[in-house]
Amino acid sequence: MLLDNIALFLTIIEKGSLTAAGRETGLSPTTVSERLAALEAHYGVVLLNRTTRAISLTEEGRTLMEEARGLLDSVSELETRIRLGAQTLTGRIRVSAPSDLGRNALSRAITEFQHLHPTIEIELLLSDSYVDIVGQGIDLALRFGTIMDSTLRVRHLGQKRRLLCASPAYLAQHPAPLTPVDLKHHNCLVMRFGKSLDNEWRFGSHKVPQIVTVSGNRIANDGELVRQWCLEGLGIALKSEVDVKEDLRAGRLIELLPEHAAPPSPLQLLFPPARAQPRRVQAFAQHLVETFSESLSHPQ
Repeated sequence: MLLDNIALFLTIIEKGSLTAAGRETGLSPTTVSERLAALEAHYGVVLLNRTTRAISLTEEGRTLMEEARGLLDSVSELETRIRLGAQTLTGRIRVSAPSDLGRNALSRAITEFQHLHPTIEIELLLSDSYVDIVGQGIDLALRFGTIMDSTLRVRHLGQKRRLLCASPAYLAQHPAPLTPVDLKHHNCLVMRFGKSLDNEWRFGSHKVPQIVTVSGNRIANDGELVRQWCLEGLGIALKSEVDVKEDLRAGRLIELLPEHAAPPSPLQLLFPPARAQPRRVQAFAQHLVETFSESLSHPQ
């Protein structure tokens, strides 16, 4: 019952309320409240501050949240190894990724991994904005660029370039830019990352960077949509090589100003600051290392 109550506690945090956790688990709000109270009584501390509108973690609640998921994963994995054998990987892996990367390259990697391990479940959460990996119970996340949260564990997948590209249809109607400044006269397809508008595009080396403020008639917080607009000939986009390499190979997109490209930046795997990862997460992480390291070693 203790482990069940801990699992319910994590569901409450993930869903944001006792009522939502009850809907997820099929329990009444009264039962959820009683089991949370029993868990707090067991530890002798308050785990959640509760008001009529919101819940928030106490320091003790945060400690339990950070450690409990690994504990439950270990128990589940032990049961699997006893029932099915030591080499069997099973259970759910919660993965967070940017939208374009998740729907394409990562989705293919997931299919390959599940073909090898058919009892694995993957829950893929796509967002181009900030994601609270710990609070949302994410097992691993893929992210581009510098990671600001120093508490997360990081594994590098290699360096990636960010490419300026347009479709043949767009270039048939507009002269290709010859310098980065020429982009001021083009319709640029701009990404929004949370509250930040990505309209300052960087070119050149780290020592002598050139930043051009671009604009256009379409802005989206979904990277795949920006790529689709670019494919439709609606403007120029700045995309990761991971997202557009197949389009470049097929001639659906054309790279622009390659001689002015900014230096590559890392693609990274992020893990919550738990002490140990379940074997299924370790195995999937290694699969992604092999998949993306190989793809990035052959730039288009």
